[in-house]
Amino acid sequence: MKRIQLYDTTLRDGTQGEDVSFSVEDKLRIAQRLDAFGVDYIEGGWPGSNPRDLEFFRRARQLRLHHAKIAAFGSTRRAKNRVEEDLNILALLDAETSVVTIFGKSWILHVKQALQISEEENLEIISDSVAYLKSQGREVIYDAEHFFDGFKSDRSYALQTLKTAEAAGAEVLVLCDTNGGTLTHEVAEIVREVKKHIKSEIGIHTHNDCELAVANTLAAVQEGAVHVQGTINGYGERCGNANLCSIIPNLQLKLGYKCVEDEHLRRLTELSHFVSDLANLSHRKHLPFVGQSAFAHKGGVHVSAVMKSPATYEHIEPERVGNQRRVLVSDLSGRSNISYKSAELGIDIERAGEHLQEIVEDIKQKEFEGYRYEDADGSLELLIRRRLNDWQEFFDLEGFKVIIHKESKEEKPVSEALIKVRVGDECEHTAAEGNGPVNALDHALRKALEKFYPQLKEMHLADYKVRVLDGQDGTGAKVRVLITSRNSDASWNTVGVSTDIIEASWKALVDSIYYHLSRSSVGKAEAAVIR
Repeated sequence: MKRIQLYDTTLRDGTQGEDVSFSVEDKLRIAQRLDAFGVDYIEGGWPGSNPRDLEFFRRARQLRLHHAKIAAFGSTRRAKNRVEEDLNILALLDAETSVVTIFGKSWILHVKQALQISEEENLEIISDSVAYLKSQGREVIYDAEHFFDGFKSDRSYALQTLKTAEAAGAEVLVLCDTNGGTLTHEVAEIVREVKKHIKSEIGIHTHNDCELAVANTLAAVQEGAVHVQGTINGYGERCGNANLCSIIPNLQLKLGYKCVEDEHLRRLTELSHFVSDLANLSHRKHLPFVGQSAFAHKGGVHVSAVMKSPATYEHIEPERVGNQRRVLVSDLSGRSNISYKSAELGIDIERAGEHLQEIVEDIKQKEFEGYRYEDADGSLELLIRRRLNDWQEFFDLEGFKVIIHKESKEEKPVSEALIKVRVGDECEHTAAEGNGPVNALDHALRKALEKFYPQLKEMHLADYKVRVLDGQDGTGAKVRVLITSRNSDASWNTVGVSTDIIEASWKALVDSIYYHLSRSSVGKAEAAVIR
């Protein structure tokens, strides 16, 4: 089984993506996680470009990595500089990494227009830079920037730049599709041709401007590249870099190459989420292999087949990359969806079987009204239990009033909610203020109920989202409210729909409280006594 070198550039190229930013502490934590996962090289940044990267390399010297090597990234020397005096080259050495990655020009367009030097001078720059870094005891990886465009423009010169870097001692020559515009068949043909002229190991670095970064990387490996560069989740400039979270399982599970140990591969989804969390970005649910939707099934026919044999609609076992199968419930659902979901929620599947069609019809009607249960398992479980009569009323609403008043243009608005609920034979009438009408209503309801259900103190609202449905109706449009609640053990989502945002919020809020109480054995016992 052929071994592929993994070179991660999330901490450098990945941070050039829009909205992506890591603190020094973030970068150190990601480096440790990448090392534990089995990445061979971790590109830490460009030490000559900013104080943050300088600080990272200073602190990275103290990291106890077990597998990966930290690489410092930078350019070849400037045209007018002596290599031993070039500030960029000196910064690379000052980073004190065992590996240095430098990029040079392969495309005559850049040589003449960007650098405004001769072809011969560009070759001297490449040779001087690689040779000097080698003389200082560094392992040198040479990134041939814009190589594929350069090859298509002047094949002979592009190959000459590689031979120059090879002769100067570079261990790996990385072919870069810097603009991301090369098609897959072109990548395969060019790598195949390069292999005829170059003895050093070949690497591949692609960008995703044509949505081909992963495909181009796989094609390059199949033609002989053994060093693969990319980022976690495909973060990177413009449309992003090649996504290692797709490349690694494709190479290892589909093409038979060895990238990481199998037990490490099972942590791929965890790694993907870890990096997106530190980037403070929502994890993209539709990412292949590691996304929440990668093994999610919605259509009834699909679910029915997957329940018999997962291979019918899953190209790999999700556990191999640390993901899991999900069955979604919506107006496209059939009886199989409900059966699977009921079992997943811990509901007696045999009892549910008698009511499956009724539950399917309930869901389809609710979805027609604007509800969505794909992300609202809490409300879905309550809907199923109501139909099964596995249900009890914890309280009855006798009315609420929400007041918003603003005393002047300068004053902030104040929200107040008054609520009256009945629990058993007792009636509770309370009021509370909040940051907004929904927050005030939440406070008032809790204030009324905590006397009867003290376990409500254990839960809190963690997230609140509103989506306008039928936007053409303007301010009279129907809205969907999704609430995420948490306690010490779990989190759950509930949903409410109405043309009135307060009413929609109330429905989601009540479901959230009911879910918490129904999951609490204490709550059930107390409800039975009160009733």
